[in-house]
Amino acid sequence: MESIKINEIFYSLQGESSLVGLPTAFIRLTGCPMRCNYCDTAYAFNEGKNLSIADILKEINAFKTKYVTVTGGEPLAQKLCFDLLSILCDEGYFVSLETGGAISIAKVDPRVKIVLDIKTPKSGESENNKWENLSLIKIDDEIKFVIADSEDYEWSKALIANEDIYSKSHIIFSPVYNKLSTKKLSEWILRDHLPVRMQVQLHKVIWGEISGV
Repeated sequence: MESIKINEIFYSLQGESSLVGLPTAFIRLTGCPMRCNYCDTAYAFNEGKNLSIADILKEINAFKTKYVTVTGGEPLAQKLCFDLLSILCDEGYFVSLETGGAISIAKVDPRVKIVLDIKTPKSGESENNKWENLSLIKIDDEIKFVIADSEDYEWSKALIANEDIYSKSHIIFSPVYNKLSTKKLSEWILRDHLPVRMQVQLHKVIWGEISGV
């Protein structure tokens, strides 16, 4: 039986996206091809255990929630993730996927809500953005920019305008935790009248930067 390497499965409040605050089952897959400077889940690069999809379903069923987020690392780095996403949808879950944008989303089940992270220059991984994903994103999906400083902000603002991302999907701006103040990013967004969602990572506000939340 095929298995997926899982770093952790846990139950928490959704800390990001338009689903913020909802009790959610999280499935964190092991592995990631990128090494962002501000990564908060480096522990998921290699650590994990192999589980069958049946085992995964059994664990998340105990949480009694219809919301499931598949994340990483980079979940799409494991090919069986695409099957996992479809099976979760078949089981009646509302499924969201957090992906770093270096791997094509073309084979992701269309029922899945994709949260696509566009890597900014200060991430150190902007050259690995797979730009074809912008043509595959759905209007109900979300595109996230993690902003470290004013350079990242201006770069993101220009990209959004040049690629007409406003017409493609909902847009999230999130400050790098403990690097850029939420107040500063909020002021920039208001100053420039950007129609983007300002996001504070709720789970970190509540519990700090730890695993399992």
